[in-house]
Amino acid sequence: MLAGAGTAYSLYCKAFADAGPLLLEQAKATSVTVVDRNHRLLRAFTTSEGNWRLPLDPKDVDPKYLKMLFAFEDKRFYSHHGVDPKAVARAVLQMLRHGRIVSGGSTLTMQVARLLDGKHERTANGKLRQMARAIELERKLSKTQILELYLRLAPFGGNLEGVRAASLAYFGKEPTRLSLGECALLVALPQSPEQRRPDRYPEAARRARNRVLARAVAARVITQADAARARTERMPKARYAFPMFAPHLTEEQVAAHPKEHIIRLTLDRNLQANLEKLVAEHAQLIGDKVSAAVIVANHQTGEILAEVGSPGYMDSERQGAVDMTTAIRSPGSTLKPFIYGLAFEAGLAHPETLIDDRPTRFGTYAPKNFDENFHGTVSIREALEQSYNIPAVRVLARVGPGKLVGRFHRAGVEARFPDKSEPTLAMALGGTGLTLEELTQLYAALARGGDSIALVHRFDERARALAATRVKPLVNAHRLMSPLAAWYVTDVLKDAPPPPNAKGGRFAYKTGTSYGYRDAWAIGYDGKYVVAAWVGKPDNSSVPGILGRTAAAPILFDAFARISEKRVPLQSAPANAIRGTNADLPAPLKRWRDPGDDPATGRFIEPPVLISFPPDQSEIEESDLGGDPLVLKADGGALPLTWLVDGAPITSDPHTRDVTWQPRDPGFAKLTVIDANGRTDRVSFRIR
Repeated sequence: MLAGAGTAYSLYCKAFADAGPLLLEQAKATSVTVVDRNHRLLRAFTTSEGNWRLPLDPKDVDPKYLKMLFAFEDKRFYSHHGVDPKAVARAVLQMLRHGRIVSGGSTLTMQVARLLDGKHERTANGKLRQMARAIELERKLSKTQILELYLRLAPFGGNLEGVRAASLAYFGKEPTRLSLGECALLVALPQSPEQRRPDRYPEAARRARNRVLARAVAARVITQADAARARTERMPKARYAFPMFAPHLTEEQVAAHPKEHIIRLTLDRNLQANLEKLVAEHAQLIGDKVSAAVIVANHQTGEILAEVGSPGYMDSERQGAVDMTTAIRSPGSTLKPFIYGLAFEAGLAHPETLIDDRPTRFGTYAPKNFDENFHGTVSIREALEQSYNIPAVRVLARVGPGKLVGRFHRAGVEARFPDKSEPTLAMALGGTGLTLEELTQLYAALARGGDSIALVHRFDERARALAATRVKPLVNAHRLMSPLAAWYVTDVLKDAPPPPNAKGGRFAYKTGTSYGYRDAWAIGYDGKYVVAAWVGKPDNSSVPGILGRTAAAPILFDAFARISEKRVPLQSAPANAIRGTNADLPAPLKRWRDPGDDPATGRFIEPPVLISFPPDQSEIEESDLGGDPLVLKADGGALPLTWLVDGAPITSDPHTRDVTWQPRDPGFAKLTVIDANGRTDRVSFRIR
């Protein structure tokens, strides 16, 4: 007896020495997972070895699975210390009876030891090493930790490791709620994962599942009737794709935080999935090679709830891998609300202030309306609602592009200009570069009464964003504009007409279309949410006929409808708001005055007349004219204009600033133009 015990102890010590040191690092190498605000999986990434190995807490797996697992694999898991003497004795008797190993008597702890070592030995020495390792595991880890390792490391065929990866791949769902047949299949697969893969060997998988069900009945875990129903469940024929929500954002977050294994975002997975379908559907309707993007944020907290970067990450035709929420594009007319807001804040205007929409030149810059018409005297409310260009440029000329850029900087947004040039009046029509994320942040400030807030993607950054808004600095360091100005802008935008068949209810919104039909925008907000939509081509090429109102606005309204059926009320009017018609305004606010207006009469003084073509001292090749007349052009001045070449008048149309002149011979010429107020300009040029 003593000799036998000594021999057994010697074999145990040798097995323990052969096993080597216990290495738990492998168990920590899980797939990086990105989850939403409610811990629901957005996306997982394979490990460096290419395996799906997702973290899983035992409390997050269906209890029925655990009961079947213990009944089939380790009935006394919570009572033994790594090795089950009864199971080992049974295995030895079976080996003696059959002359081979029938069952190894392995406990779940022994299986974890085998998985950690990466060795699957069915020899006596191999079993002894597993026993030694199992006892060591039980000394260092709790039962819950050991079970967690099994749930994470158990093989399920191919590159699937762990119950969670298997449940997602074979059933397309998390293992929190499983059917009895699904539970039994997950218990059966690790015994022989490659030979029982349901996607390759469905009959072998079915037989193994049914054996587990029979064992569960014998252990009184389920009833015979339960097992009969479970045996009729269909076997999965193929693997499901792993969730891949917000692919652009999740990749960016993983790259930015390489040491984190679980990244929690502020996104709402249900809303994200809904809007991804919405963007894909609308892009298909708009046209081939067209991309689209959407952002939804809670402007009360700064949390981004959904962010769709393209109609489909794998859609190469639409360059789906390009994240259009972070692409720098021309914002078109979406900046006009901020221009008028600064004018409201400075006391220069009111929504009912009258302004002239007529031909206007600012040096060499002569803006035109999108429809190339002029609409006479309109209110600023109408000018913003209809997105007229000329009134917006006139207001920006007085407010100053530099001030607009400075306010954007206050709100945490940096406008970009070609070759780091200075901001110009072209900003009113989209002459700068911004991203969809940045425009969303600017409109979030509008929705908050002019008080900016940083938009965040990570759940742990919410408190920081909110704390920043509660700081009371000596100056309004984060204020985009005054609450009164923001309310005036919102009061105009809330009355913007919706697109045909709109579903999302009424809210404040603005559309925009960039030069050359390259970008279509629509951005809106209610009392809680701000939503921004973009449509265009990632390569910045033109999409003929694309408009913010017809291409982006329908996405905006559908997105609002999918957030909630009811809209959250907008902020109420401040106490100092002037509500009424133009007649109710103080005299200085009744009519807009440009810097060139006569302060005595309030009437506009036309800028001086300037010859824009041909330039002074220029030379024109006669061959380039091909016998056609030369078109002479002027800017500014009061009509009608009088034209003279070398002192001789030219017949001209009194309603235009252009005239044609037919040169008779090559040589020098002196050109003079005189406007109705007697102001003149002269240039000299040469016909060669």
